[in-house]
Amino acid sequence: MEKSLKGLLQAVEKEVLRKPNRKTLDRLSLLAGFQDWDSFQRAFNGGAKNNEEE
Repeated sequence: MEKSLKGLLQAVEKEVLRKPNRKTLDRLSLLAGFQDWDSFQRAFNGGAKNNEEE
C-alpha cells in the first residue's frame, strides 16, 4: 500500500511540475515585475502570441 501511494504521489508531482496552471504563471510574472503572464510573454517573445492552451 505504501509503495502504491508513493508511486501515485510521484506521478502527481510530475504532472504538477510539467505544466503550472495559469494562476501560478500570473503570480510568477507579478514577482518578475509584469502585470500578468501574457505581458511577460509579450516582453520575451516580441509580441508573438504563444499557442499553448491553458
